[in-house]
Amino acid sequence: MGTETSGRLAPVLRWIGLTLVVLLALQFLVLISGWNWAEDNFRQLFVQVLVSQSPMALVGLVLMLVGARLDAPAGRSPLRITTGVLSILLAIAMVVTVPVSMGGDKSLAEQTDQQLQAGEGQVQMMRSQLAAATPEALDQLVQQADQAGQLPAQASATQKRQLVRQLMGAQIKRAEDQLNQQRRARDLNVNQRRIGGTVSAVVLLIAFVLIALAALL
Repeated sequence: MGTETSGRLAPVLRWIGLTLVVLLALQFLVLISGWNWAEDNFRQLFVQVLVSQSPMALVGLVLMLVGARLDAPAGRSPLRITTGVLSILLAIAMVVTVPVSMGGDKSLAEQTDQQLQAGEGQVQMMRSQLAAATPEALDQLVQQADQAGQLPAQASATQKRQLVRQLMGAQIKRAEDQLNQQRRARDLNVNQRRIGGTVSAVVLLIAFVLIALAALL
């Protein structure tokens, strides 16, 4: 690349890079205006904004570093020092983000597990009721099903009891299917948060450290 071309390209890269970094700074200003680190929802929002917007700043820092090297291939220019300092600050932010993100993943998993345990308890109770149902209890259920129009009027008492048992079995099956769907949704959400939050924060941390080293060494 010729000297004249490098001289023209360097300012463009600098300003594009600075613009991308400033956009991340504006996102932080929005967070700072409602700062409440003691609240878990705010911490999770902080992690979400930082991890989702930092790749933009990462690209901006790379452009700033390239522009600085085109301007001054040797030595530490003010722009290189600025790039290094910003990279260090963002790397520190990622260090803070990793445990917060892991804590959020654990909290989400615990909440979902509690809901699943409650659902499993209800299913088990329904199974116990079906297994221990007395003729008198079945007759009460038959009466309720008759009033709801769920049983054929011409069926005998024995047939109605069998139909009630089938209805209870179908309810248990639907409840089990819902639990399985909730388990799959839980696993998907936890994996998505882990990869999109914690793992991404670690990758960005490494990237910012590398940029800082390239800028300052």
